Amino acid sequence: MPLGCLMVDVAGKSLLPEDRDVLLHPLVGGVILFARNFSDEAQLCALLREIRALRTPRLLIAVDHEGGRVQRFRTDFTRVPSMRQIGHAYDLHQSTGRALARQVGWIIGSELKSAGIDLAFAPVVDLDLGVSEVIGDRSFHKDPDVVATLAGALAAGMREAGMCATAKHFPGHGAVVLDSHVALPIDRRAYADLVGDLTPYRRLMMNGLESVMMAHVVFPDIDQLPASLSHRWVNDILRGEMNFQGAVFTDDLSMAGAAAFGDIVTRATLSLEAGCDMLPVCNARASVIQLLDSLNPAPRPVSALRIARMHGRAHAFGTEASVTLRASATWQAARVALDQCRDGRPVLTLDGDAS
Repeated sequence: MPLGCLMVDVAGKSLLPEDRDVLLHPLVGGVILFARNFSDEAQLCALLREIRALRTPRLLIAVDHEGGRVQRFRTDFTRVPSMRQIGHAYDLHQSTGRALARQVGWIIGSELKSAGIDLAFAPVVDLDLGVSEVIGDRSFHKDPDVVATLAGALAAGMREAGMCATAKHFPGHGAVVLDSHVALPIDRRAYADLVGDLTPYRRLMMNGLESVMMAHVVFPDIDQLPASLSHRWVNDILRGEMNFQGAVFTDDLSMAGAAAFGDIVTRATLSLEAGCDMLPVCNARASVIQLLDSLNPAPRPVSALRIARMHGRAHAFGTEASVTLRASATWQAARVALDQCRDGRPVLTLDGDAS
């Protein structure tokens, strides 16, 4: 059974019968986990074994694990600093900041892969323009070139760990005040004024970026639909002008930024027609059931292949893999650097570069 286009959540720390029925539906291709699904690493590994055993090819398992405010698993995992803290480290010492970003990506990827997670939705490449309620310290910096540099280093670290990167929120969420979780943000800039927001994406794509997540933000100069539902943004600009060949995720279709554009089936249909590959629908089981009953997409073999590739490199997982990882010198050095950054202490530098 190929992977379907929906990414859904599950109720708790183990699978309920209804969860199993939903995950076995051919329209489902992925699972996104939240803090409610986690108590410790041993429990998480057990849940992931349940999910992995359900399907072949197995479902894609993802989590929001950026660091800072957005990190679903904390006990038994390294607390990752906010991206703004990495940006501050870069301002003080560029080579140290780049190295730290790569270590962050590596430790995110390594720890999650060792637990059995396929994908972290990171890095955030929105610019920190000082206005967004929801982005804030999730952004590396206000300078597009710095964001591109640090996001590229973080993505390289994830790739080194065997995990694909997902840059978000395309084409940019940093210039609007409203939070798309609870409202519909509108960015009234002309397309020509979005050069800075698009710069990190262009740079990351030149270096093999595997996926992007679309923003629930309307840019009326380009389209009256939010980017996540827009054929103009996904097909014409992202796929066409920018020649992006990787996977395209929407942001959660149950969010208010998408809800103004029809019921859940209408939103999902618009996203698929726009060219998105996978549609997360979170914390809305009734909407998921409605989609399973009513959504009838045409076969999408290219999308299924793109999603299958997001599993990244095969990796041993479980308690033994986790113990081996944490005994490694690479993990211990990265942990020291991340703790120093997160706690506001100067990060140790071993070279003479003060750039």
